[in-house]
Amino acid sequence: MSNDGKGQTFSKMNSSLKENLLDRMRNTHHSSERNRMARSERELPPAPRRQQARFEDLPEYKQVVAQKFASEQLGIANPFYRPHQTAAGATTVIDGRTLINFASYDYLGLNKHAHVLERTRETIGTFGISASASRLVAGERPVHVELEERIARFYGVDAAVCFVSGYLTNVAAISCLMGPKDLVIHDEFIHNSALAGIKLSGATRRLFKHNDTADLEHVLRTVAGDYRHIMVIVEGIYSMDGDIANLPALLRLKAEYGFWLMVDEAHSLGVLGKRGKGLAEHFGIDPHEVDIWMGTLSKTTSSCGGYIAGSAALAAVLKASAGGFVYSVGLAPALGAAAVASLDILEREPERTTALRRNGGLFLKLAKEAGLDTGLSGGYSVVPVIVGDSLRAVQLSNDLLAAGINVLPIIHPAVPEGLARLRFFITSEHTEEQIRRTVALTAERLKDLTERNFGLGGVDIEQMLKAISAR
Repeated sequence: MSNDGKGQTFSKMNSSLKENLLDRMRNTHHSSERNRMARSERELPPAPRRQQARFEDLPEYKQVVAQKFASEQLGIANPFYRPHQTAAGATTVIDGRTLINFASYDYLGLNKHAHVLERTRETIGTFGISASASRLVAGERPVHVELEERIARFYGVDAAVCFVSGYLTNVAAISCLMGPKDLVIHDEFIHNSALAGIKLSGATRRLFKHNDTADLEHVLRTVAGDYRHIMVIVEGIYSMDGDIANLPALLRLKAEYGFWLMVDEAHSLGVLGKRGKGLAEHFGIDPHEVDIWMGTLSKTTSSCGGYIAGSAALAAVLKASAGGFVYSVGLAPALGAAAVASLDILEREPERTTALRRNGGLFLKLAKEAGLDTGLSGGYSVVPVIVGDSLRAVQLSNDLLAAGINVLPIIHPAVPEGLARLRFFITSEHTEEQIRRTVALTAERLKDLTERNFGLGGVDIEQMLKAISAR
């Protein structure tokens, strides 16, 4: 037989094998689908015909429309989604105006640091922008390994795993480690990402009063059910209130009740401890005593993404089984490089953490002297000024913007009505003059709004609702 004949025969055989494989795949799929449909028809009555729902009819959309209308009627500008025209740090530029800025997570002023930019440019030149695949398949790059090793060494634990999103980190890790036979107990003010992870896991959920380890112990004592695993979740610095978790008390309970302890350090890495190593350094505790350290890369480390740090076994489980790692594209190499460079600076220049702590302490001291309600804040990276009324909080934010200060309100439903606030993020780069001016103007503008009874208390809610319904 000629070579051409052999080639044609091989091509036909190859084509036949492909068709057989596809037929088997189709038959398996169709058989499975027929079985599923048969089960469905046995179990459920015929579905009634129904009209497709409209997004405009969703309660969530109607709430957005109602809020927008109410703001228009009251002449209150929307303080959210204002575009910044420069890298935001201690100052920013909005609508061509340079403003004192208290709405940035750049706690140590590293976002435009020369070393961070240089390392990022070098990485882009070699690897481009995207990892272009999940790390498991083809997206692994040297900087991923370098970053995870640096985070683990910085914490003083065995290993770390990085994810492409801070929110995803909590969702993926919690839902991977916990299941329907497990129990998760969390601080009542825990971040939404942890709640999403718990819900996805199917685990039973309980909460305890904010930063109240006595209440946590009460919950642990009254747990009913034979749970496979129990996890307790807290935050290093609470992002809404600015206070810190009582780690020594938590570890005493852990020794007695044998749960896994997870600490979210999104706002405490680079902030707490003499060298910015977080909650463990702050209390002088061996980091190995905490089972799961979680954090984000978008704050102190001037990047984007998140990490889990702890034992080598923990890291291995997450890399093998966490959907948010296995099925997600790898962290962009440039972002990994930025985080590594930020850790370089944090380790070389601990005085940045010292400056941040000094500024946070000054802001808190001045705010209290001015009669502002700073709630539970310890004066670290987050200091809230509790206003109470949501409309008043929004207007205060707008009034401060007009005076040259950018700070955003946190309103219902993010916090309960009556606890609306402005949330000030302090950085090492803020000057004493900026802090003094901001506190003085905040107290002055809030006093004016309070004396005018500006807010929900001064609005005819019934008339407002009628106007919204009539639209």
